[in-house]
Amino acid sequence: MLRMWLQVSLLCLSCLTLPGQSQGQDRASLRRSNDHSGLCHYTFTVASPEESSCPGTSMKPEMDGVSSRLTMLEALVSRLITGVDGGPRTGTNGEDGVQEAYSQVTRERKQLEQDKERLNGQVQELQRRLAELSQEAESLRQRPCQQTDSSGVTQRDSRPASDPALNGNGAYQEMKAEVKELPASHLIPEGNHNFTGCGELQSVGDPVLHRKADGITGKYGVWLQDPEPQGPQYTNKTVWRIDTVGKDVRQLFAYEDMDQLSQGFPMKVLVLPEPVESTGAAMYRGSLYYQRKRSRTLIRYDLTSESLASRRDLPHAGFHGQHPYSWGGYTDIDLAADERGLWAIYSTSKAKGAIVISQLDPESLEVRKSWETNIRKNTVANAFMVCGRLYTVASYTAANSTVNYSFDTATGAGRAVAVPFKNKYRYNSMVDYNHAQRKLFAWDNFHMVTYDVRLGRASDDRS
Repeated sequence: MLRMWLQVSLLCLSCLTLPGQSQGQDRASLRRSNDHSGLCHYTFTVASPEESSCPGTSMKPEMDGVSSRLTMLEALVSRLITGVDGGPRTGTNGEDGVQEAYSQVTRERKQLEQDKERLNGQVQELQRRLAELSQEAESLRQRPCQQTDSSGVTQRDSRPASDPALNGNGAYQEMKAEVKELPASHLIPEGNHNFTGCGELQSVGDPVLHRKADGITGKYGVWLQDPEPQGPQYTNKTVWRIDTVGKDVRQLFAYEDMDQLSQGFPMKVLVLPEPVESTGAAMYRGSLYYQRKRSRTLIRYDLTSESLASRRDLPHAGFHGQHPYSWGGYTDIDLAADERGLWAIYSTSKAKGAIVISQLDPESLEVRKSWETNIRKNTVANAFMVCGRLYTVASYTAANSTVNYSFDTATGAGRAVAVPFKNKYRYNSMVDYNHAQRKLFAWDNFHMVTYDVRLGRASDDRS
């Protein structure tokens, strides 16, 4: 638009040229400049072919008319530049901005349409999978149950899915109410009354969170339940907890049960006679067993009398960072309890960092027997004992780790295994087994969790 108006203006200027001045048109010029207020003015100049100078009093009337018309033209050009309504003209730049904005809106619209098509495809896929799962569930509901008779032959249950015995209603509920509990001894096969249910580790379940520690002192710690409590004061439901971050760790927190632990209010706080080193403590038969700080000394603290019951050095054991687990934390000596008794997991200079297992006397802490394995202690994240077998955890930070090694103290043989183990919170600093509950207790980056474990039947008679 501005270009068109300038062309019209130049045409007008050509019309304003006086007769007889056509010879001077070759020397005509159009000048643009700002005045004192910043407005742009256009000035058209034509040299006279006849006069060398302009006398002040002899200007012709025709020149006065030309000057007047030039002034009007300048005002017209000024209005064209600033806009009819007084606003600035955007010109070519404004048109380019509108075009760019339109292009951007077009691109965004195209992207939104693509996203819409993609989401529609995902919805259709989910609907298809839902339909398949519904059909599969209906097929399973209509399929008769399989039963095995006394001869071992598999039979199919011909009862319809509406049978109350399958749905848990009617007469089936009455039959369940008449079932009586049987003593555990009745379930043990004849001639095997010493069977303890021991076997090799088959699987470790997903971690179940019970509480998250509040302060920085709870990043590492120990939390346990006694599998074989002694006396009426504390039971197998009592939860024990030690936060092991600190220079002088002595506080032992007691909680009535898991619910009280989750609420965070202990029923009692005991002060231990010696400071605790790291996360290798164990709870067994009414006593807390732990390593004294900066030493190879083992402590047995009696919970009933709240006093030190016995202490003994673990011969040749490394301590305070000589042979820790891979995560560190001065985990040189790790105490554990299982179906077979009390154990110490550690290493010595003679073993050159390989894990040594010693079975301890629960009263005196004296070493009864020791085994040397062929796996280095600082290459595994943690270890625990189940049915007299040592198991090690490969990583303390990997979300999907494994129990990667097993050593059987009954045969003295070790082997590699691969049982999935999850570190949900990515910094597992303590793993202990509770044989009464068949659970692993762990402290994973402020989080106190448990894992259900499943054992296979023992392949040898370990009773």
